[in-house]
Amino acid sequence: MLTAVRASLIAGLLLLPSGDHIKAAQAVGDSTGLQFLGFRPGARLEELNRQLRSVGGGALRCRRARADQRISECRGMVESPDSRPPIEVWVSAIDSLAGVMTISGRVDSIQLETWRRTLQDRYGRVGLRTQGKQSMLQWVRRGRMIRLTWRWERRERVASVSLVDGHVLDSWGKSQVRSAATDTSRPAATQPERRTR
Repeated sequence: MLTAVRASLIAGLLLLPSGDHIKAAQAVGDSTGLQFLGFRPGARLEELNRQLRSVGGGALRCRRARADQRISECRGMVESPDSRPPIEVWVSAIDSLAGVMTISGRVDSIQLETWRRTLQDRYGRVGLRTQGKQSMLQWVRRGRMIRLTWRWERRERVASVSLVDGHVLDSWGKSQVRSAATDTSRPAATQPERRTR
């Protein structure tokens, strides 16, 4: 399980653009921080639970990774009042801080347009990227990223909003490096000497 969680965390970190792309994205729109439906990357799990309940969801269900007790994988759901499919919320938290979060579900054209317009009105227009059947819009602010992605699956449109906090992931990555360095600096356990007759 840890391998899968670690892979998703690293993938989220690697997908953050750098250099000129970050500067251009930061220059556009709101500078108070990224959020979607009140969910913020880097937020504590307690805050996310409050927000989930405020939009009609239940509490997040979390479980810790066996190999790294700092990591929790959490899931929740928001039921739609107008018979639309529910929206799923997935969080990978490190020390109870959301490092990677995804809000996703099957959407119709009106709902997708609402998500897109909400993000563009708040953070500005960005270039559309398309790869195969998948399209994407992305915004970056001060080491945090939010991405709207949509595609067709079995004649249904699936959309997701991913929120990544690079600071949380960086902190976790540095602690992993320190831990690995500490492990390699420890002397190997010596075997007891065998006496021969």
